[in-house]
Amino acid sequence: MDNELQKAGEAVRRAVLGDDYVDRAIGNADDFSRPFQDILNEYCWGTCWTDEALDLKQRSLLNLGMLAALGRMHEFGVHFRGAMRNGLSDEELRAALIQIAVYCGIPAGVESFRIARAVRDEMKAEPG
Repeated sequence: MDNELQKAGEAVRRAVLGDDYVDRAIGNADDFSRPFQDILNEYCWGTCWTDEALDLKQRSLLNLGMLAALGRMHEFGVHFRGAMRNGLSDEELRAALIQIAVYCGIPAGVESFRIARAVRDEMKAEPG
């Protein structure tokens, strides 16, 4: 395990998903699942998200498209929140969701817009 990459990955994960989300994910890990959290921080967030060839907004857009295409809608919601935290505008997000509907199918677009609305409403209701 590369501790530096794991630390860098966790920092990006926290920046994108928020401390509360990451604290819950790590805090809910047990002896069985804790190694998976380490892999997520090192491999997913460290190796992938710290590569500077793409910025965080570009990575968020890619994730939204891939997750919608795969039908991984819980993760889509997590990453939609992250995309908003990464500074994607309403116009950029709307365009991405319309493109998802065109290329992944209308049902994927409907579900993407439904989840996007729920996440936006949740974020508006949060303090601060």
